Amino acid sequence: MSLTTYHHRNAHILYDPARLAQLDLPVLPAFGEAWLDPEAWDERGLVVGSAPGRGASQFLTIDAHQWVLRPYRRGGMAAKVSQADYLWTGLERTRGFREMRLTRTLFERGLPVPAPVATIVVRHGLTYRAALITERLASSQALAERLADATPRLLADVGATIRRFHDAGLDHVDLNARNLLVSADDKVWLIDFDRCRLRPPGDWRQRNLSRLKRSFVRFSPASAQHNYDLVVEGYHDAPNTHPR
Repeated sequence: MSLTTYHHRNAHILYDPARLAQLDLPVLPAFGEAWLDPEAWDERGLVVGSAPGRGASQFLTIDAHQWVLRPYRRGGMAAKVSQADYLWTGLERTRGFREMRLTRTLFERGLPVPAPVATIVVRHGLTYRAALITERLASSQALAERLADATPRLLADVGATIRRFHDAGLDHVDLNARNLLVSADDKVWLIDFDRCRLRPPGDWRQRNLSRLKRSFVRFSPASAQHNYDLVVEGYHDAPNTHPR
């Protein structure tokens, strides 16, 4: 089933009807700006936790469905002007719509990504704000929390998983130990595809890996090089699963 777009005044939602239509919609915040307001979800008793990071993601439970709501937030110098407002250059070019469509493409290719549920974009003249909703991966931890005692097998699987995405052409511009999740059975997942894109093979692959190594140094400096070497070994040993 293809994604569906719904528009109401200055708000636009791109969603998977197979997932959103199953829900008791009256329990959700009123369609529009309230979807971007963390308090609107909390007031309805739908928030069950949050994840660290810029513009902390909220964990939601709605009709037994587990979701993650991630608002888009700026970093660096741009955040001094506005943390949440982005320049409007067209609906399909918004961060939310681009990431929703990319995540859906990866999901349909059978890659280990959380199922995308919906994105909401609210326009205010020349700017917009947005958020993305995906299904929550139950009983998972960020790789950053596992680095201190990660087994060689797990780290090799991390490398093999990254290789799968690279062979599919994904340039993950923020590949780090928080955007790799490990489930209870040690399956490796990749999340957060904001600003990422599909492209032909190139030097971007090594840039992704170098960024991951820097995050290893940040989260587990004593074992960073050893862990990274095991990841790279698993990366190179993995078969090409998506020949281009």
